[in-house]
Amino acid sequence: MRAVRFPVFVLLCLAAAGCATPRPTPPAPENHAVTVPRSAGVYKVGNPYQIDNVWYYPREQPEYDETGIASWYGPTFYGKSTANGEAYDGNALTAAHRTLPMPVNVRVTNLDNGKSIIVRVNDRGPYARGRIIDLSRRAAELLDVVQTGTAKVRVTYLSRADMEGGGPPPPQTPPEIAAALPAVPAAKVDTSALGILPGAPVAPPVKAHTLPIPAAVPPIQVASSQPAGQVVQQPVPVATHLYVQVGAFSKLDNAKTLLNKLGGDLRISALQRNGQTLYRVRSGPLNSVEDADAALSRISGAGSNDAHIVVDQ
Repeated sequence: MRAVRFPVFVLLCLAAAGCATPRPTPPAPENHAVTVPRSAGVYKVGNPYQIDNVWYYPREQPEYDETGIASWYGPTFYGKSTANGEAYDGNALTAAHRTLPMPVNVRVTNLDNGKSIIVRVNDRGPYARGRIIDLSRRAAELLDVVQTGTAKVRVTYLSRADMEGGGPPPPQTPPEIAAALPAVPAAKVDTSALGILPGAPVAPPVKAHTLPIPAAVPPIQVASSQPAGQVVQQPVPVATHLYVQVGAFSKLDNAKTLLNKLGGDLRISALQRNGQTLYRVRSGPLNSVEDADAALSRISGAGSNDAHIVVDQ
């Protein structure tokens, strides 16, 4: 089942006064070779945006590491502009994500077969609930996702990507500017205290995966973080299941309050992490994507905008 996505060029046309017709490229001078980039992509984080009455908040996420369900998108989008101004090419190793900056490189690992590749995130999506990344056709082929349409995956941030046309990634903040910026908080920021637009449901925050950290990959496999089409075999659990998780709390009373509010087939499970006990409120285990989608629909209908599908043992 493929994710339903909104072509980026439609969103851009609605946001502007009208879609302007690009000026023709002047002819190149004689006896001069001209190299033209495939597309005019830029590095961008992006502003908050709303899709289907849900707000998404793009941001820098170098710590991003999440499990969930991947989908892929095909020929309907070929040649159209991605969210950062590049041209979608189904033969390229690219992907769409709702909140990561663009372009950045991430490692996507199929948790059913251990196949793992690096892809370039350069577009926004998927907006079908319960999906965390939309793969290009070629990326889906390498991970054995084309036939099934979806797959249980782990997505891990690697680095900023090279710009199309051969340019390097954009520089980090210059030292003189960085020195004038406020210091990064030493303690963990409690995002629950931040203000939310009145009446607007909020996309679920990034949840740390609960799968065991894989063993280190041999150096030859991580020598470059740029997509090269190399499929590596990552260690994955023998069996995994799908869960619909609606929250994780350090206090058991908070988990019980949410459980009593939503009811249904939710239950509380404890997890030890970094010396701390987390109490997760979730439904499962679920054995198929269809079952997980149905459970997500039920739980969302009961009033949880934070419900999302995760993969765990």
